[in-house]
Amino acid sequence: MLNRRQAALVLASSLSPLSRAQAVYPSKPVRVVVPFNAGGIADLTARAVGEALSTRLSQPVVVENRPGAGGVAAGELVARAEPDGHTLLLMSNGTAVSAGLFKRLPFDATKDFAPVSLIGVFDLAVLVPAASKFATLQDLLAAARAQPGQLNIATVNVGSTQNLAAELLKTTAGIEAQVVPFNGTPAVITALRGGQVHAAVEILGPVKAQIGAGALRALAVLGEKRPAALPQVPTVGESGGPLAGFRVSSWNALAAPAKTPPAVVQRLNTELQAVLSTPALRGKLAELDVEARASSPGQLAALLADETRRWGEVIARAGIAKQ
Repeated sequence: MLNRRQAALVLASSLSPLSRAQAVYPSKPVRVVVPFNAGGIADLTARAVGEALSTRLSQPVVVENRPGAGGVAAGELVARAEPDGHTLLLMSNGTAVSAGLFKRLPFDATKDFAPVSLIGVFDLAVLVPAASKFATLQDLLAAARAQPGQLNIATVNVGSTQNLAAELLKTTAGIEAQVVPFNGTPAVITALRGGQVHAAVEILGPVKAQIGAGALRALAVLGEKRPAALPQVPTVGESGGPLAGFRVSSWNALAAPAKTPPAVVQRLNTELQAVLSTPALRGKLAELDVEARASSPGQLAALLADETRRWGEVIARAGIAKQ
């Protein structure tokens, strides 16, 4: 008769390699592939979450930066990785945008990844220089209606979340305005402060210091609620009328390659739910102006599908040529 240890060895030897990996998951460091440069909000968010997650998994969580247009390089790497839960993708709005922005992709974001969980959302804001004559978003929109096509709104690169959010704001409000792309947030701030443009749409975190120093003013945020750090700043939705239902937030999430065992996905989701509820991690992300937020795999799949559809429509309406 076999003793308990011998029985366990016999059972382990009978399992497939993937089943054995699943049984001891994680058996090695977990890699999170981030489609952005080091030092940005997405990278810092991934590192903060990864550090907390590593304690729960008893394995290092290593961030690997693979920047590139539309996150294509990062997405392809993860889509082709072994589906064992040891290689994850940091998803973002950019993942959803890419489907409508590129003629051809080496992966299908809705089919080639197993959604794990949302990890955080962060605000975008409509900004003006401190000396601007526009005191409210309504003032800005009224000026655009009075002089169609004369208002200039700065954003970062064409096809970015900021750029498409500005396009969506323009069409939803029913105004004619020029959305002017710049190569990076510093260039947007320089143009705004120098009076080259009337307004800008940018992620709130990178410009918060400029707002605090009195160089820029936030007329409104694009999300569903006022930011905790700037409670005096209204949401775009508070303007009412055609903008009453307006909601745009940038987000980050984690996904694994498709065919990753459901038990592994669930283990990751359970641990992410746990770490994202801790005051320590929530506070660390709040310092980045990121709201820690978890989800079920199904909720993340629904968000990705909805965002892919919405941004595809915005790209088509804006007449942005596919790359």
